[in-house]
Amino acid sequence: MRVGLFTVFLLLSFHSSGQEAKDLSFEFQAYPTGLIPGVHFEKSLNTRSAVLFRLGYNWFRHRDLGVHEDERGGGFGGTLGYRRYFKEGFQGWNLAIKNDIWWNEVDWYDIGVNDLRIEGETSLTVLQPTAELGYTFLKNDSLVFTPTLAFGFEWNVRTDGAPTGEGPIILLGFRIGTRL
Repeated sequence: MRVGLFTVFLLLSFHSSGQEAKDLSFEFQAYPTGLIPGVHFEKSLNTRSAVLFRLGYNWFRHRDLGVHEDERGGGFGGTLGYRRYFKEGFQGWNLAIKNDIWWNEVDWYDIGVNDLRIEGETSLTVLQPTAELGYTFLKNDSLVFTPTLAFGFEWNVRTDGAPTGEGPIILLGFRIGTRL
């Protein structure tokens, strides 16, 4: 029953009335300890809202801001979200609610007694819910550019190995691409 309702919801959400927009973009976000490049796809649901998807790579170096004296690594993942434009036309100010999931590998070390270096590796599944404010510029009805600012939280939902850093996150980014 739930699967059927979910399937109907998905099919209805991809039906668009009125103006339709589909954007395919390169997306880049930076945060104080990492970089996230990716491919972003957005499809309108109606004249002022859209569903968004991203496939990307989360590269990070937490330095000593995590649990250990140094944490670095990365992993592939993706994003699912909803974007609401403040006016019709899929340009101008917009707000998105997104959730990323990352499958990260983290190499870390600590310096112990007598300067002994203790090293380890941790595999993580990270959920990263964020709220994102953006401004979309549209040129010649096809070139799309959107600078963004996002706030959220990194939450390690699965940890195989020693715990590593998680917590609040701020991301500055942009998307550049084409409206299909």
